[in-house]
Order: sequence, then C-alpha cells, then structure tokens
Amino acid sequence: MKRKFVMLSIVLLINAGVFAQKDQIKGAQSLYDSGKSQDALGILKKIEYLIYNSTDDEKSDFYFLKGNVLKDLASKKVDVDANLSAALEAYQELIKAENEVGKFKYTLQANVALRDLKSKLINGAIDDFKAGKFKESAEKSSKAYVFDKKDTVNLFNAASSSLMAKDYDAAIKYYEELKKINYSGKGITYYAVNKKTKAEESFASPSVREASITAGLHEKPRDEFMPSKKLEINKNLAYLYLEKNDLVKAEICYNKVLEMDPNYIDGYINLSYIKMQSKKALMDQMAALGTTPKEMELYDKLKVKKDDLIKSAIPYLKKALVIDPKNQEVMKSLLGVYRSLDMTNEYNTLKASM
Repeated sequence: MKRKFVMLSIVLLINAGVFAQKDQIKGAQSLYDSGKSQDALGILKKIEYLIYNSTDDEKSDFYFLKGNVLKDLASKKVDVDANLSAALEAYQELIKAENEVGKFKYTLQANVALRDLKSKLINGAIDDFKAGKFKESAEKSSKAYVFDKKDTVNLFNAASSSLMAKDYDAAIKYYEELKKINYSGKGITYYAVNKKTKAEESFASPSVREASITAGLHEKPRDEFMPSKKLEINKNLAYLYLEKNDLVKAEICYNKVLEMDPNYIDGYINLSYIKMQSKKALMDQMAALGTTPKEMELYDKLKVKKDDLIKSAIPYLKKALVIDPKNQEVMKSLLGVYRSLDMTNEYNTLKASM
C-alpha cells in the first residue's frame, strides 16, 4: 500500500510538472509577443529538460517558439552567430518531432523560417569575407551547407574562407569533403537586377528568372558561366598538405594537379622540393651512425637511397625549365642537385647557359 502511494505521488508530480510546463510555454509566448524575447528565452531554457516527456502539441509549441525567439534575438543583433545557429537547430528539431508523429502543426512555417535563416547565414558569410573576417565567414558557410547539403557551393566557400583564415585543418576537411562528393562547381548562374533595390540577384533557373522579369520585379538578365573548380581544389589541397608537412599526401595531390594541368610549373617545383625534403630522414640516420664495419656498410646503403631520392627531383626541375627556361630559382636548384651528385658535365652545361 505504501508503494502504491509513492507511485501515485510520482505520477501527480509529473502531471503537475506537465501542467506547469504548458503554462510556462504560454507565458514565454506572451513575452515574445510583447517583444521581450530575452525573457522568453530564459523561461524556455528552464523547462527544456522537461520537453521530452511532454505531449506532441507541446513539443511543437516549444520548438517553434524557441526558434522564433532565437531568430528574433539574432535579428536584434544579440549574439547573432550563436542565436542563428541555435534557431536553426530548434526549427530542425520541430520538423523532426512532427515528422515522427505525422502531425504538421508548424512544419510549413518552420521551413519558411529555415530558408530565411539560411539566407541570413549566406549573406553574413559574404559580409564577413568582405570585412576580412574569414574564420567567421567559413563557420557561417559551413552551417549553411550542413543545413542544406544540396547547396554545395557553401561547402566550397567554407573551404576557401578557411584557407584565407589559415585554418588549415578546417580547410583540408572541407576540400576533402568536396572531393568526396565530386564537386566541380561547373555550371551557369542566372542573374537579373532587382528593380527596387538595383542589386543584382541570382536565380535557381532561367524560368524562375523569366517569371520575375515578366512580373516586372527584375530586369537586365545575364548569364555567368562558372568553370570547374576541381583543379583549384586539388591545388589548394596540395598546398595545404605541404604546409602541414604531410609530404605523402602533398605528392599525391600535386601529381593529380599535373594530370589536370601539365603546365603548372609550381607543381613540378614543389614535387622536386618534396623529393629533396624526403632525404632528411635518411641523412639523420646516416649522421647517427658510428664507424664500425657494419655501420659503415649501412651508411653506404643509406647514401645510395639518399642519392636516388635526390636524382628523382631532376625530372621535375627539368620539366619546370621547359615551361620557363629563364627561371633562375629553378636553375639554381638544379645546379645544387648536380653538385651534390657530382654530375660535373651537367652542372657545367647548365651553368654556361645562365
């Protein structure tokens, strides 16, 4: 009997919490309606842990209100980045919850709000990039991509902004993702000028643009053909891996770049550099050896390997000189290689041509 009493008490407490939660959501809604979004958010944060046990309608009310409150705060320039991101999550939670039960109380409005938030993220990313705030721009572009993975240009923008911010780990992650999804960026962008704002705007298709022109909203249409970005992606990845001293991946990327652009001189120069850098580990081993017969034998073997690595740089430097015969830096590098390998005839011939 005592156990039943305890269980009944727990049920009554839960019911009391549910009713209190419903009243608090209403209270938060009233605060939001009166323009007091910060106070409304304070209430929502206090009851969020209870939402998992609430009714389907209350979940919808909670997440929709939370999204609206956070969006409103962002529009008022209150902790913009954090509130935009949190608003996205709230609307997505709402849509997920309503999909699970098949009741769509606010899904339509939430989707409209999400499109607006995505637009704000993209515009914010553009503004940040123009202001030189590259890291912030990358974060906004990345969030826009996570929200809508079909719009892959946002991932490309996140990679480019991260590169500009010298956030090499993030840039590598984004560029590798672009390669994984086989992003090219090749296509046509359809533009027209907004008659009211005089700003040029892009359209999803020529038919959508034509409809807007016919409606008298836009004018001066133009098409912009976008070339493939695959070469740029591989060039940047090669550079990034070289900066991170990941010589194996850098070499793979530069070889891929040269398949796409055989006249990319920096690719040959950097591949020769990679070969020369690879000899350092062997030289360190050689320097650590003593003078015993066994160690001297190992020294000779390591020297052959080292010389082979140095020799492997020669074709790349020669190819660079074919592309740019007067490149003094390449000539100096090749002379250094010839000297280290005692290739006297080749050294003298090249020296005479300088």
